[in-house]
Amino acid sequence: MDPIKNPYAPGAGTPPPELAGRDELRESIRISLERVRAGRPAKSVLMVGLRGVGKTVLLDRMRDDAEASGIHTLRVEAPESRSLPAILAPQLRQALLRLSRIEKAKELSQRALRGLAGFAKALKIKYQDIEVGLDFDPEPGLADNGDLEHDLQALLEVTGLAAKEAGTALAIFVDELQYVDEEELAALITALHRTSQRSLPVVLVGAGLPQLPGRMGRAKSYAERLFDFPVVGPLSPDAARVAIAKPASDQGVEVTEEALQRIFRETHGYPYFLQEWGKHAWDAAEASPIDLQDVELASVTAVAALDESFFRVRFDRLTPLEKKYLRAMAELGAGPHRSGDIADELKREVTKLGPTRSQLIAKGMIWSPSHGDTAFTVPLFDEFMHRIMPGDDWRS
Repeated sequence: MDPIKNPYAPGAGTPPPELAGRDELRESIRISLERVRAGRPAKSVLMVGLRGVGKTVLLDRMRDDAEASGIHTLRVEAPESRSLPAILAPQLRQALLRLSRIEKAKELSQRALRGLAGFAKALKIKYQDIEVGLDFDPEPGLADNGDLEHDLQALLEVTGLAAKEAGTALAIFVDELQYVDEEELAALITALHRTSQRSLPVVLVGAGLPQLPGRMGRAKSYAERLFDFPVVGPLSPDAARVAIAKPASDQGVEVTEEALQRIFRETHGYPYFLQEWGKHAWDAAEASPIDLQDVELASVTAVAALDESFFRVRFDRLTPLEKKYLRAMAELGAGPHRSGDIADELKREVTKLGPTRSQLIAKGMIWSPSHGDTAFTVPLFDEFMHRIMPGDDWRS
């Protein structure tokens, strides 16, 4: 079959040809944003899930939905090495400039831009990575105390007033939120709490790994009452079938039921893996329909592709001890596993492995579903660890 017409799209945050199984969550976000715009109470939403479940794709599609309905948005990704003020300030500036073009919101938007100028200058001492263009001189006393919690609250408050005057809402979309420092998370939670108390149309739609709810709770104890935390998991068999069969059908290609079932078993319904298997099955097939034999051939090349990209890029960031820790986890199976069992595999004391476990959590490789338990954040990573570190040499 023609590889140029291959419809599948494996990639980091790459939109799939068919966003299957997520309509209910998209609709719940749409309702929340419309309620906020109308001045009605609605919680901010933080989607949580493992790697490869399509959180980034969902976040971008939800932002497109919001923009199409006239809601103003900003979109940031929280890397491990930058502060929240640094990633937020430039995008907030752009949102405020757009709001300032609405005549009835012009005055308040420009005041918010003056507040942003004071915010950036006051916090530059502590957060030296802040780089943002300043369109107005600071307004003395507005978001310029140099205290992030106080200043972000004041800044989002005046921004919310501008959005309200414009008859719209400001939706802040943040990906990889688990990497934000807890002190900065606390400031963000406080600011959103204040805008909620004043019924201002500002809402956060975020995404992160499963440890995110715990980090939000530690940052501010009332976070669980301020946010909804929908879990984004693998697709159901029916949704996975649609994700594979419909893009092929749109190209005039059929996929046999046996092939669809095998793809689901291989991928466990994880959207990223579905796209990888779909791509390789298409390339393996000589003609329609794509059948079981094509999927069996595709499984070999799909696993190799994942090993060299999706898995390997994460493996290469690890220290030797971190690799051994994850290999010990893999020896026990997919997980979750008790920390003591992992320590027994390594013949080490649990307390001595504490720093390694903490580093792996900070890197987003593992998380703790409950006290004393440890699980992979990357689906099928246990199988990869067996392939990349085979045998028993890793124990030495």
